[in-house]
Amino acid sequence: MMSYEEEVSGYDLKKWIDWSVDLYYWSPSYSQIYTELKKLESLELVTSRVERDEGTRSRRLYKITEAGMAAITDWTNNAPLDPPVLKHSMLLRITFGHLSNPTRLKELLQEYVAYVEARHRKAVEDAEGAEAEPGWAYSVIALRWAAKYYAAEREFALELMKEIDETDAILGKAGKGSFGKPRPAPGYWREVEKQIEAKRAAD
Repeated sequence: MMSYEEEVSGYDLKKWIDWSVDLYYWSPSYSQIYTELKKLESLELVTSRVERDEGTRSRRLYKITEAGMAAITDWTNNAPLDPPVLKHSMLLRITFGHLSNPTRLKELLQEYVAYVEARHRKAVEDAEGAEAEPGWAYSVIALRWAAKYYAAEREFALELMKEIDETDAILGKAGKGSFGKPRPAPGYWREVEKQIEAKRAAD
């Protein structure tokens, strides 16, 4: 955010992140932002000054330095690209669907659909809001990608919802554990692992 060379407070950064980067990366807490700003200042990658209004209120403003701009430019162009980490709580609930029931799983999926629809709307609105500023051109296409991601998530969730009843019928053929819940044959996962390894070796 500071690479746009605007003098901003930690509060400004948080609002800016929640407007854009939050849709496809991460939204840090205020405490995390201020901790990182202090660290960056100690490394002389940003500078700060205290701005006071006519009353007694004051706020600290931060601005990127030449060294900071060089560092973020180098990172953008040369740092290894970390693969995205998928931590999907909805899919984790589906994985443990044998402990639930079709009605409850569909309710959870409906809640998830409502969530991704809201995120999709936000991504579209934020992208449209940024289009008027040429300096945000790349932010705009990142937000459009985020909008497409949430639109796809909605379709995946709706498709998954249609598969719940058929999946539960298949689950009904499974054996039962000592707690009365469906379970696979003990140790069968080892056979599956061997089959997969053999297939990979053959490929």
